[in-house]
Amino acid sequence: MTANLLEFDLDGLAVFCEGLGEKRFRATQLFRWIHQRGASDFDQMTDLAKSLRQKLQSRAHVSSLPLISQHISTDGTIKWLFDVGDGNAIESVFIPEDDRGTLCISSQAGCAVGCRFCSTGHQGFSRNLTTGEILAQLWFAEHFLRKHLQTDDRVISNVVMMGMGEPLQNYTALVPALRAMLDDHGYGLSRRRVTVSTSGVVPMIERLSTDCPVALAVSLHAPHDTLRDHLVPLNRKYPLDELMQACIAYLAHAPRDFITFEYCMLDGVNDQAEHANQLIDLVQKHARQGLRCKFNLIPFNPFPASGLLRSPNARVQAFAKQLQEAGLVTTVRKTRGDDIDAACGQLAGDVKDRTQVQNRMAQQRTIMLVPAYSVQTQESGDA
Repeated sequence: MTANLLEFDLDGLAVFCEGLGEKRFRATQLFRWIHQRGASDFDQMTDLAKSLRQKLQSRAHVSSLPLISQHISTDGTIKWLFDVGDGNAIESVFIPEDDRGTLCISSQAGCAVGCRFCSTGHQGFSRNLTTGEILAQLWFAEHFLRKHLQTDDRVISNVVMMGMGEPLQNYTALVPALRAMLDDHGYGLSRRRVTVSTSGVVPMIERLSTDCPVALAVSLHAPHDTLRDHLVPLNRKYPLDELMQACIAYLAHAPRDFITFEYCMLDGVNDQAEHANQLIDLVQKHARQGLRCKFNLIPFNPFPASGLLRSPNARVQAFAKQLQEAGLVTTVRKTRGDDIDAACGQLAGDVKDRTQVQNRMAQQRTIMLVPAYSVQTQESGDA
């Protein structure tokens, strides 16, 4: 079986080339051809020795994922559905803006975290993607877009690991993919422009801080453990205090001087004034220990299985104002790609579920909301 060279970061490709009797500079040349120029035909790689090209023909290939469909939104957002085999398909989304081009990449076929407000989580989990399957999304999108837009310049300036899956539960495959994105011989992306979004896998946050520190976004979505346990089940394993401590430690290595907290606005669930006050208290408590953060409020993108509704715009704006007046940097995410189901939380793809998610989700459909005063009373009693 031949090796797909998209599976390697530069160090991995150097080891592969050494196995062919080649020196490291050959791996660098090959890496540039693949990632900077989008070449998949070894005969195109004219500055490689003919003997190396012959070896590669029999022992390697460069293969993207089979494309199932492409949808282009009226706002310019593009969504691709890729086949990853065995009945599974994943989605990637390109979001064009005046000053950047952002690609949202998937890391798993499905997701095992099971957040209540996420369409992917309602489909269950099949498997982790390989490094090559993660990188193939960027490889395909970058070189498709250059042809589509008729440019030789780089189109994708930002990558966010916010597609299908929990990236830090696929850590072994994730890190080499990140390194290829950052490598000057690959895509040359700044660490500040590559973001890993996590629901809060605390041990892997700690590992990422030393292995490959990039921008970190944390899916928060609730101001206290009682509510977050229902919305983000992973919170039962890694509660908020542990998560906040991991974020504080990450800041010593982060390429940005803050952590982004993502907060999906759910009508009547987490969007009330008391929730904003609890959020302010949470941040201020940990700010004294060194936490620096900004908030990104995300209007919920409804889907029938969730049983949830989007907060009214007026309430989202009032919530943002409340945080801002407390001195917290707060933005409201602009919804993009609604008409092609490409907005945040809508990526569903096609997953051959192995986790009986429908049964688990049915048990979580009713969220018991705890009034703010009850939580405060409980915390005072605990103290």
